Amino acid sequence: MNGNQRDAKPAVSIRNVTKTFRLSGHRPRDLKTALLHPFRSHQASLEQFAALRGISLDVPPGQSLGVIGANGSGKSTLLRIMAGITRPSSGTLSIDGRVAALLELGAGFHDQISGRDNAVLNAVLLGLSLQEARERLDDIIGFAELEEFIDEPMRTYSFGMFLRLGFSVAVHVQPEVLLVDEVLAVGDAEFQAKCFDHIETLRARGVTIVIVSHELPAVERFTDRVVLMERGLIVADGRPGDVIAQYRAQAGAGSGASN
Repeated sequence: MNGNQRDAKPAVSIRNVTKTFRLSGHRPRDLKTALLHPFRSHQASLEQFAALRGISLDVPPGQSLGVIGANGSGKSTLLRIMAGITRPSSGTLSIDGRVAALLELGAGFHDQISGRDNAVLNAVLLGLSLQEARERLDDIIGFAELEEFIDEPMRTYSFGMFLRLGFSVAVHVQPEVLLVDEVLAVGDAEFQAKCFDHIETLRARGVTIVIVSHELPAVERFTDRVVLMERGLIVADGRPGDVIAQYRAQAGAGSGASN
């Protein structure tokens, strides 16, 4: 991190963010209640699950941050809060600049209209003006390699075509902050390589990037800094190689203990 990054306003600032979910369930009945009231339904109960527990984190502008951890550690919940998809239960979040999120590619697409109309609509939803969206449309279509199909309704698209168009729209809105969650492997090997190259281009332009992934080699390749999450907390924060090594050591120890 250079001096300008340290002195600049954070691109992403998270302060004491918590997120709890209510899990519905049923309280077990005791034997006496079951015998006296055999047709009474189980009393519903609500249990709370803390996905995030007081997370605080700053991401300087232009930094590429990796977030790793086991399933259920809270990393995807954290990214969804950054994207504005989920609201925190408490705490504050601020993001400086336009955000593009590669979380659920094509989630806002409509099956009955064409790929072209969907691309324009989603670019506008991501913050472009209608004129800007139309000006970038050729680049979006070309990157997705969908020239022959772009005027067909999206119900005719394969899953891979769907993902390629979603990725292309998100990376062509010129975001200041790009959020990526487990979607680095889009399409075939050739298209994946093109996606990786484009992410490198965005890094070179100074776009702030936050990547959540189980693909540790990709995290190490594309990030300047990594945080490790465990049970809703950040338990390590530092250089990618160091934090990834710590995570692998913990995973290996846990695997060995369970054998």
